[in-house]
Amino acid sequence: MIRYLVMGLAACLLVACAPAPAPETDVAPPAPALVLPDSREGVVTDRFARLALQCVHREYPNKISHVMNSDADAATPRELYPAFYGCFDWHSSVHGHWLLARILNTDPGTPYRDAIITVLGHSFTPEKIAGEVAYFKAEGRASFERPYGTAWFLQLMTELRESDLREANDWVGSLEPLESLIEAETSTWLTKLAYPIRLGTHNQTAFAFGLMLDWSKASNAGAFNAQLTRKVFEFHSADVNCPLAYEPSGEDFLSPCLMEADLMRRVMQADQYASWLEAFLPQIPTTGSGDWLLPGVVLDPSDGKLVHLDGVNLSRAWALEGIASALPEGDARIPSLLAAAELHKETGIAAVSDTHYSGSHWLASFATYLETRRGIGSQ
Repeated sequence: MIRYLVMGLAACLLVACAPAPAPETDVAPPAPALVLPDSREGVVTDRFARLALQCVHREYPNKISHVMNSDADAATPRELYPAFYGCFDWHSSVHGHWLLARILNTDPGTPYRDAIITVLGHSFTPEKIAGEVAYFKAEGRASFERPYGTAWFLQLMTELRESDLREANDWVGSLEPLESLIEAETSTWLTKLAYPIRLGTHNQTAFAFGLMLDWSKASNAGAFNAQLTRKVFEFHSADVNCPLAYEPSGEDFLSPCLMEADLMRRVMQADQYASWLEAFLPQIPTTGSGDWLLPGVVLDPSDGKLVHLDGVNLSRAWALEGIASALPEGDARIPSLLAAAELHKETGIAAVSDTHYSGSHWLASFATYLETRRGIGSQ
């Protein structure tokens, strides 16, 4: 009798301790499987497109920047950021999507056209963007990805609006709620921002302000453009003698000095800009040489922080080209600016590969921005 009682008690304990069946949940459709054609010989942007296609829906490894308000906020990247969960972090996912849109605009004959359209269509649905908006609106997230990631999102919107692709209109419509929220939140932030952020990494304001100005002009956001232009002059019109010799620091991917100079060309006429630049960067030579500014050196490309310096070479190159493009014709500094740009471009492009995900998840975007001359003139 005792034996049967013990057996019965054991059976009850097993049932009580057994895990409850998992609740049924809605599972997002998996990312589309892609069969990528070979790259064309001599077309360097094909390599960049492949890197982005292989990363925008790759969820892991992932580094989330996430304010948790309760246990309920513990979630996977895909659950937190339904559209922009890939490429290691939110901002890299955003500019990975931008890269693909940029390739469609600048190379309509790309062999990756169909794959790109499939990937963008999978990401840019109203439901997924509603999830992104909900994330931004949650408590404690007003500064999420500000200003770097949000600036890249606005640049993505610029690219999509400039597209002749039929699907692009639908994508813009899906993304506009997040665009409106970012514009409003950024405008509010600008009223509170007392000083520029002069870092060489994500929080730098000069780089972000440049992308935001380009977006505001392309999107006819006149009030935002005027507000940001006033802030740019307030922060930088009196700046002189930028300490370029202190750059780069060991984890920079943006030059504080050159990005500021690249920003100011967007808000000044050529003669005014030439004078401002002389006071701001008196180090620029008139000899035509490029070795006055040497590329950054990366000793371990598998280190996610040290590999930032591959990015500084690419972003320096496009900033130098942008600075040169804004000076009056015949300015004696132009040859030296372009020579240094070419030196940095050669070094930076050579470093873009799929060998280490620490670099491959983002460097292709920087390389595409440089190669396609985004942000210079009407391009």
